[in-house]
Amino acid sequence: MKNHLSVLLFLINSCLSFYLPAIAPVNYCATPTDTCKNTILSVLVNRLDSTESAIPYDYTKFDFCPIDKSKSPPSENLGQVLFGDRYHISQYQIQWKKTETCKKLCDRTYRKDNEEDVTKLEAIKKIIAQDYQQHWVVDNMPVAWCTQNTNSNQKDICTTSFPVGCFIDKNGQTLSRCDPPHVGGKEYYYLLNHVEITIEYKTMNDGTGRVVAVKIKPTSHAASADGESCGNSQALALEFDSAGSLTVPYTYSVSWVENNKVEWASRWDYLLNSSNQVNVQWYSILNSIVIVLFLSGMVAMILLRTLHRDIARYNQLDPEDPQEEFGWKLVHGDVFRPPRKGMMLSVLIGSGAQVFMMVSITLVVSCLGFLYPGNRGFLLSMGVVMYVCFGSPAGYFAARIYKSFGGEKWKSNVILTAFFVPAIVFSVFFVLNLVLWGEGSSSAVPFGTLCGVLALWICVSVPLTFVGAFFGFRKPAITYPTQTNQIPRHIPPQSFYTKRVPGILMGGVLPVGSVFIQLYFIFNSIWAHQIYYMFWFLFIVFLILVITCAETTILLCYFHLC
Repeated sequence: MKNHLSVLLFLINSCLSFYLPAIAPVNYCATPTDTCKNTILSVLVNRLDSTESAIPYDYTKFDFCPIDKSKSPPSENLGQVLFGDRYHISQYQIQWKKTETCKKLCDRTYRKDNEEDVTKLEAIKKIIAQDYQQHWVVDNMPVAWCTQNTNSNQKDICTTSFPVGCFIDKNGQTLSRCDPPHVGGKEYYYLLNHVEITIEYKTMNDGTGRVVAVKIKPTSHAASADGESCGNSQALALEFDSAGSLTVPYTYSVSWVENNKVEWASRWDYLLNSSNQVNVQWYSILNSIVIVLFLSGMVAMILLRTLHRDIARYNQLDPEDPQEEFGWKLVHGDVFRPPRKGMMLSVLIGSGAQVFMMVSITLVVSCLGFLYPGNRGFLLSMGVVMYVCFGSPAGYFAARIYKSFGGEKWKSNVILTAFFVPAIVFSVFFVLNLVLWGEGSSSAVPFGTLCGVLALWICVSVPLTFVGAFFGFRKPAITYPTQTNQIPRHIPPQSFYTKRVPGILMGGVLPVGSVFIQLYFIFNSIWAHQIYYMFWFLFIVFLILVITCAETTILLCYFHLC
């Protein structure tokens, strides 16, 4: 038994750490040769976002060093555009194995008597106060900011972002993990204008190298009299001097560390292992299993106690004497009665089948390791494509359910299935996008992308829904195992917990309770700079969610009808 358990844990651990990189490794060299042409590492800058604000901004919106417009930035996929990622090639050009010390990138000068300069400076102060983070990418890998863990037994904490600066209030409190000098009694805005970039590489047999880690250490240095800032221990506070001027020097240093212990295929491990997701995920699984066992016990109690008691009473009665039905026999003649809102129920069931199949296929592909952690937008891109392609199941299931209800307005059923739920989602998305447009956020989806998503819906999903509905209506109506009574039975007075609003709350609390920890990690990956990669855990919790919803439905139906 112990051997089988050990093998099972080993297989689960192997599956959790497996993924396909989806891109070929790039070899770099100091001088170009016939087999190696890459000598420069380009630094890509992405959007700025914060956990204190829901509005991300593009890097070019603020007065940092200008981007390199001579080179076209990499194109984003659909998921990256919907997420709000906007990549630009910066002026940080790193020569392979060339060490740099306090290299000047650019200078930005501000005048107090210039209204435009004051506006630019205030914009930078605003994002510093809200703890906005920068996201850089080198060799298709996020640049990591690693800080020492307070627990000496744990590894360093590495995040894929670093702050623009540090805001320190009058009490000396700050949101960031940086710790510049501070003089009490006044608010200070420190800009992290110098970065120390450390690149770890693996040397190949042919003398070339591959990047296995890129780490950064942002610091703040004020400009000295000779123009150098790195040697100045004084932090750069965003304040005008006595002459009404402020000069911000942007500098960087580059160092190289050879690391042949790390393989290129596993270079993401130090980022993924720096979080404590695995232990928390096991707690999530246990929490979900406890909820399922609780619901299963309640269902088993109903089946064993209630039905057994009713059957025992039936066996004691004289079959020739007409007796009034009671117990579960009161339910079987009404449970398959067509609902009053059969049209809307069938439409929602069809849309639910479409979402269910989209989520299932996307999770299976993720568990097989085809989703590269660095290609963040691929998951959302695949989800959108899968949803569009599964329009046929939506039309098919909606048509079959509606036909079993005896419905005759099949045209309305098809049109509502194709447009009702997607139209609501698209309308909410469009309104939120208008708000982001008004705020000048990078998350605002361009008009061309909106038209493309709309074209996918109209030109692909809608026709597929019509095709599925055609085959669904051609099928015979679903036959039920029991006949429905001609006269509806009077439903007894409902107790408080079986009424509509408490029933909705009870029916939603248990499924959400089984997945809320997973939702926490998913939301963190979207808004809190975290990388989500536990797709096997997510798939297990998804199966538990399906079981929980089914058992909750059985319980609520029984409590309402009995």
